[in-house]
Amino acid sequence: MAAASASTSDAQASYGTERDNEPRLDVELLKDTARKALIDTLNAVNGAKTLVLDPTLAGPLGLVTEVALLKHHGVDKMFWLEPGPLTPTTTNVVYLCRPLIKYVKIIADQVKAHIRESQKHRYTLFLVPRTSTLVSRILEEEGVLGDITISSYNLQFIPIADDVISLENDNAFKELWVDGDETVIYNSALALNSLQKVYGRFPRILGKGDYASRLATLLTKSLPDQPSPLSDSLIPSAPFDSLIIIDRTVDMITPLLTQLTYEGLIDEFIGLKNSSLLALPAVPNPSNPNATPSGSASVTPLINEKTKKHHLSTSTDPLLAELRDLNFSSVGKRLSKVAHRLDEDYKARLQAKTVAQLRDFVGKLGGLQGEHQALRLHTGLSEMLSLKTRTELFNKSLEVQQNLLASYEVSTQISAIEDMIAQGASMQTIVRLLCLASITNGGIKAKSLDSVKRELLQAYGYNYLPLLLSLATPPLAVLLPNPLPISATPVVAGNKYPFTTLRKSLRLLIDDNPEALEEVENDISYTYSGYAPISIRLVQCVAQKSGVISNPAEKSSADDGDAKGKGSSARKLHAHPIVGWKGFEDVLGTIPGKTFDIAQKVPVSTNSTASSVASLMRPHEQTTTSAVFFLGGCTYTEIAALRWVSRQNKGRKFLIVTTGIVSGNSLIDSIASTGKNLSATKDVNTY
Repeated sequence: MAAASASTSDAQASYGTERDNEPRLDVELLKDTARKALIDTLNAVNGAKTLVLDPTLAGPLGLVTEVALLKHHGVDKMFWLEPGPLTPTTTNVVYLCRPLIKYVKIIADQVKAHIRESQKHRYTLFLVPRTSTLVSRILEEEGVLGDITISSYNLQFIPIADDVISLENDNAFKELWVDGDETVIYNSALALNSLQKVYGRFPRILGKGDYASRLATLLTKSLPDQPSPLSDSLIPSAPFDSLIIIDRTVDMITPLLTQLTYEGLIDEFIGLKNSSLLALPAVPNPSNPNATPSGSASVTPLINEKTKKHHLSTSTDPLLAELRDLNFSSVGKRLSKVAHRLDEDYKARLQAKTVAQLRDFVGKLGGLQGEHQALRLHTGLSEMLSLKTRTELFNKSLEVQQNLLASYEVSTQISAIEDMIAQGASMQTIVRLLCLASITNGGIKAKSLDSVKRELLQAYGYNYLPLLLSLATPPLAVLLPNPLPISATPVVAGNKYPFTTLRKSLRLLIDDNPEALEEVENDISYTYSGYAPISIRLVQCVAQKSGVISNPAEKSSADDGDAKGKGSSARKLHAHPIVGWKGFEDVLGTIPGKTFDIAQKVPVSTNSTASSVASLMRPHEQTTTSAVFFLGGCTYTEIAALRWVSRQNKGRKFLIVTTGIVSGNSLIDSIASTGKNLSATKDVNTY
């Protein structure tokens, strides 16, 4: 497989300069809505109040508000919602949590303890994102339903970038495909309907996958929790042209692979949670270098050393936008260019001889210092990642992945995975490779699979047996023997993934030769150094059909006489209209799961009619937005690939919508119920 060279950075550099030429949906409206809803929720309880917070909500809430705002609206003190006695300082006690049984039982225990101690408090429970009959039933069984007022805080999509919004539900994948809990589908439908109320209706809903199909069906119905019709009075400046829903199990290969973009590798090795990373002490925090985390006895740190949370945002980090989507092999070259440019800018002060020149330099100084601090941060992070990527186990894992994708000597790769167990590779790495081998090759020989499973359990513990069982049974069924046993259900047999067929029909793999190397640099496959994510290829089947067959950036490069797909935005082709899966019906038919294409009636109003006429008269002046919803989560590499697709044509932007950001490790951890709660490491007073 081709490895993307440093010259890829030139192809991807145009991202920062070309993307702002066309209007984009203002996702900050969603943040403002969530903040206002939180204020209204707090104001519903008069007087000072003690806030008891679900630790998993700390990160999402930190993206929409700050502690000072909570205190301004009556919050006197805050506690984590966890087992043990609660000592509130006010009469009002407000619980804010997701409707999970474990949390409801903790609340009931604390209320009963206060009653026994003759403490008088007024209890209010706000459930996120909506109330639940199950919660009321449990509280009634516990005998405290009459003591608690139950309401909801409707926290839905949260902006985590200017083109990415998320429900920030870390357990969506496990709830759907392991627990069989379809609540997330209903919550997603409510959130998407709210999105339509703010920005306009989706004229067309397309997608792939059984759960995705159920979500699409809900979107066409009037839901009890949202009885009011969608408003058509406000037509957005960049209206939707479609909603594309991708079921996570339609492409399980992508999250199992090691992400090779800069932001993806940070998530793999350092961890990104709610757009925040855990920076080691040696790495400076440019946005707030003097901040120190305040202590909390109930908080268990993820790392024993003193750590700091750093929020990654393009608004505060001038380098993030141009670095985050690069293949990691290009990051060092880009940082070197930035360092050289900053050095030249600082030297300008020596050439300033007049007062006016000095004033100009002083005016630029703040920006230079911000860039300098960002450069230090990203240089430190790059060094940390480089140490990881130079290890023998990392490179062996990549080699096994590449060989499995090419179906090269599969039995040898299984042996290599067994060797990696002996060498001390992480449990997550081994399970990811095993699942990848099973999906790409229609299963693993039964004798080899049993042998690896036995070694895995002996090396990492028999507590992972439920994990292996979950991976081997429907609806997941991603770790199977080949051939399937006679006892296998028809569902398992029917869900066999046609990877070898898709590899050719969707042009997933780029061969390892000099000609192919340039092709990698001009295709979404740069995100995995030669492998194109299936999920994004499916999006291209709808929104950029030519990109599935060939590389649009390569054509642009040839037309403009400019290397590496930089192509001037003036020569970019206009995005074609959304015409469904036309031309790729046979390919979609081979992938397990339902394929759907639903046209929604857009209510006629004066404004919308005028907009439609304008669209017919001046099609090349219209910029539309295609929303892509990942049910079950998406990876940072998929986000990078979609941004790449967006840059290749005029007239269409993508809004990336997801239940949460995932990686192979986070999926395996959630299924194994061993996920590290990064939110709980954050001090309650610092988010």
